[in-house]
Amino acid sequence: MSRIDLLRKNYQRICGLPWDQHIAGAQRVWLAVYDKEDERKLRHRFGDFKEATERVGHHWQSIDFTDAFANWLCSPPYSDYAESYFESPSRLGAAPMAAFKKSVAGQLTQALQAVESADNTVVAIYGVASLFGFLRISEILPMFENAIRGRLLVFFPGVYEQDNYRLLDARDGWNYHAVPITASEGEVRK
Repeated sequence: MSRIDLLRKNYQRICGLPWDQHIAGAQRVWLAVYDKEDERKLRHRFGDFKEATERVGHHWQSIDFTDAFANWLCSPPYSDYAESYFESPSRLGAAPMAAFKKSVAGQLTQALQAVESADNTVVAIYGVASLFGFLRISEILPMFENAIRGRLLVFFPGVYEQDNYRLLDARDGWNYHAVPITASEGEVRK
């Protein structure tokens, strides 16, 4: 069985368990951790996760953050920064990056609040690798976790080991209260 098949199988198993509605927002987050080399394979098989969700009686909505930075940089008033950014990326200072982080968190909060049947819906986000270098997932999750009513599934290309997550295997990890879902045989924790 391929790693993506194992990840989908483990995801479907945890998605099919009864959902406790009396847990904190951070515990409503599932991080589907997969090898960064499998990004294209996962995107090709993304529909399998939607199907797995619906098979166990839940709804599905997805958000793609692949173009989040480019869309933000091209939107007013930040489009003024675009030319200087492309000339020298280090010119983009702390204030615009804080605005970008707030923009991403705002998009997620808005998407979570707009979900119909929210208590029974998995909102899946993917394309988070494209945020690397601009913001950390660990910084934005706490900004909107109180808006999660069903479950938030983050497709996370990286590593989960010893209760720490590392995006793209590149940074020091961070400990988060999310439920990890990996492609390891039989490794699903609740």
